[in-house]
Amino acid sequence: MKSILQPADPVRQLALPDGREIALMLRRSARARRVTLRIDDANGKVELVMPRRAALRDGLAFAQKKANWIAARLDALPPAVPFRPGAVLPVLGDSIALMQPVNGAKRLRRVEDTLQVPGEDAEFAGRVRRWLIAEARREIGVRAHELALEVGRPIKRIAIRDPATRWGSCSAAGDLSFSWRLILAPPDVLEYVIAHEVAHLRQMNHSHRFWALVETLIGDCSADRAWLRRNGTLLRRYG
Repeated sequence: MKSILQPADPVRQLALPDGREIALMLRRSARARRVTLRIDDANGKVELVMPRRAALRDGLAFAQKKANWIAARLDALPPAVPFRPGAVLPVLGDSIALMQPVNGAKRLRRVEDTLQVPGEDAEFAGRVRRWLIAEARREIGVRAHELALEVGRPIKRIAIRDPATRWGSCSAAGDLSFSWRLILAPPDVLEYVIAHEVAHLRQMNHSHRFWALVETLIGDCSADRAWLRRNGTLLRRYG
């Protein structure tokens, strides 16, 4: 029974119709009532979610039956953009090319439309990520505190993280949290998310009063909301 209820190896290989083989992550869930498939748009990982007592063979058969759907979903994902020399990042509306430092410099620095980053592979990528997080913390912090003055509510703390789904959040205690990936969005979209969370300092809901407050802060934000719905997946493919 152990092999049916909980496979020792949580990964299986799944053959797709085009000949590709992909890793299929297996997960048991007490809340699941049927076998389902989930694809993480940020990294392309495919997860098979099964009820706790479902037979493994039935779950794998279900995944194989959905192989065409999986292949189509994976092909529709925007390409990943690793942090390596030659990659171009959109930072607050500017296109910034990543490159190795000129003349072997040891410090990261931005020179016009380039970011010169010392190091190789993981070290290079890690420094780019830390730089983006620092830029997001600085930019979001300034804008959030300015908007908080307009709504007359203090911000207790601002955290910059990398959540899997949310772009921002606001707690009842006045803590705000934002995804660092917003620094890769157009400035108006970044401003919208900040205004959205700051507005929650006064209205912890999504009522008409809430949206009226957001509009008071930044004007009509419908285009920015639509951009984030259309392109949010792309932001999660960087790095």
